[in-house]
Amino acid sequence: DRVLAGLSVAFDASCEEMWLAWRNGACLVPAPRSLVRTGMDLGPWLITNGITMVSTVPTLAGLWPVESLEAVRLLIFGGEACPPELAARLAVEDREVWNTYGPTEATVVACAALMDGTLPVRIGLPLDGWDLAVVDSGGIPVAEGETGELIIGGVGLARYLDPVKDAEKYAPLPALGWDRAYRSGDLVRYEAAGLIFLGRADDQVKLGGRRIELGEIDAALQSIPGVSGAAAAVQTTAAGNQILVGYLAAATGTALDLQAARKHLAAALPAALVPVLTCVESLPVKTSGKVDRTALPWPLETGDGGKTSGLELDSRSGWIVEQWAAVLGSTPDSLDADFFALGGGSLTAARLVSALRVRYPTITVADIYDRPRLGALAELARLSSPDGGDAAAEAQERLVRPTARKSQVFQLVAGIPLHVLVSMRWLTYLMALNNVLAASGVLQAAPVVSWWWVFAAWLLFVSPWGRMALSAAAARSLLRGVVPGSYPRSGRVHLRLWLAEQISDLSGAVSLAGAPWITYYARALGATIGKDVDLHSVPPVTGMLSLGTGSSIEPEVDLSGWWIDGDQVHIGQISVGSGATVGSRSTLMPGARIGAGAQIAPGSAVLGKAKANQRFAGSPAQRLGKAQHDWPVPPPAGPTARLWFPAYAVASALLATIPYLSAAAGALVVVAAIRGGATIS
Repeated sequence: DRVLAGLSVAFDASCEEMWLAWRNGACLVPAPRSLVRTGMDLGPWLITNGITMVSTVPTLAGLWPVESLEAVRLLIFGGEACPPELAARLAVEDREVWNTYGPTEATVVACAALMDGTLPVRIGLPLDGWDLAVVDSGGIPVAEGETGELIIGGVGLARYLDPVKDAEKYAPLPALGWDRAYRSGDLVRYEAAGLIFLGRADDQVKLGGRRIELGEIDAALQSIPGVSGAAAAVQTTAAGNQILVGYLAAATGTALDLQAARKHLAAALPAALVPVLTCVESLPVKTSGKVDRTALPWPLETGDGGKTSGLELDSRSGWIVEQWAAVLGSTPDSLDADFFALGGGSLTAARLVSALRVRYPTITVADIYDRPRLGALAELARLSSPDGGDAAAEAQERLVRPTARKSQVFQLVAGIPLHVLVSMRWLTYLMALNNVLAASGVLQAAPVVSWWWVFAAWLLFVSPWGRMALSAAAARSLLRGVVPGSYPRSGRVHLRLWLAEQISDLSGAVSLAGAPWITYYARALGATIGKDVDLHSVPPVTGMLSLGTGSSIEPEVDLSGWWIDGDQVHIGQISVGSGATVGSRSTLMPGARIGAGAQIAPGSAVLGKAKANQRFAGSPAQRLGKAQHDWPVPPPAGPTARLWFPAYAVASALLATIPYLSAAAGALVVVAAIRGGATIS
């Protein structure tokens, strides 16, 4: 196993990564912190480095593409509440997903639950060495099914160097006889199947892995000059991102300057705790007189609490503003709006990048830090894409030029010898028939040709070996020097490819008689064919095909390896790994790569890479799960197996001659009838 080391060593959970690897003799693989926070960029890194075990916070895991975790067999969540949707999406077969709980004061994990994707999401039961209790306000344990505060005791409790503070934070719990106990402040419901986390008992919240006391933020907001009342709340945007928002009510006759207020807060609070600011006429309160944080307005009208001024934006910038608003929960009122001033952070930047890459795949998190202004970000997007990623530009109708006149002339002239090639097969049968008719005295006037010439013509134009040799020789000569790439339609490469295809089709290189020899034909074209390959479809005339040992290509699979898109002809290599299976009537596009042991369902279309040992279906093919390797069965071995190939070859050859023998027999019947005086119309 290979364990991701993605957490900072300043975070106690990094111990979990280190000891998870070293205690079990696995490999610990450090990832750059900048890469871990970029969300989708970590996916290729996980795959490249063969990571099989990951411990992370749910927020980060939600940013990663699902396919980046395909090889991960152990996934551990902790640090914050796990959304049910994330658990359902990632808790799949052959992967263990654990939801863990353990505040920093109780290093590292006190309880855990194995998730199966169903509700409710639990934090589980205590691990070895830990004691947990759910108590009411009087410190008495609650009954099963009831809610209370979670109290933690056991071997992992931390200590303060200050004895007075340590005694305060880890006071005894007389009701249970504990000498030291940590009051977590978290509300949980006690159930025998596992504890269920419900939230905080106080105003403490967790945002981006940090615990925040909303009361401290309230006090800082209320210290702003000209503010008569203030409150802070954590709000969730449409994109699922959490934002800390500060609501300010101005004193009578006072107009608040939000920019000055933000500077005031920056001097009093750490940068990560400075909230997005907005103005409200009054603060909603509960019957107790306390601020009702759940009734505070959301989403905000604009980023600064003012009225939307109405930006005049083109479709490109307007789309970027939509993604911005979805992530931050507020619409900017000018192109000077600052991403981080409106509540953005490293995780929100990763979410914004994930949204923008739908149209601008080169955008990175570093670009957000370098250009936090909306206007600068829109300009970067324009420069990163020739058409600005504008959907309207994508939808414009492409102009496809008509086939060039010289290409039409070439195809017309080339068609003459091509059809002569077809006629040579029938001419061979005619020569043999004439020789038989003349020798038998049925038709003495029939022209006679030496049987050596008949045999030579049969060997070259009729036998499967001759037809395959003609096709392979023509293809190798015509396509010499052609490499994977895009070429002009009706250009030289396209015409050479067309001619090679026509020769292969008209010569009948692949037929029933040639079925046993098709792997030899593929090798003659230049394909790389491993041992024990079952190839039942026409190989590409380009020779750009690689089939691994024991792979199986079922009938009517399109392996042509080229296609025409507008004015371009795209030619590419097709690779199928060892033991992989491609179902009948599937299409493998140029550049398709089928991993070892993968299974492609019949009728599917593979446009890119199909990962090893996975099952795919659809057009385009989508991953359905793990491949099932109980079929096909291995080919038989021994003397009987060695006799199978010649028997198959002889049977195929005899079946292939039936149409021609029928035609010859019909001709003999007609000749005999005429000689017998019959009249045939």
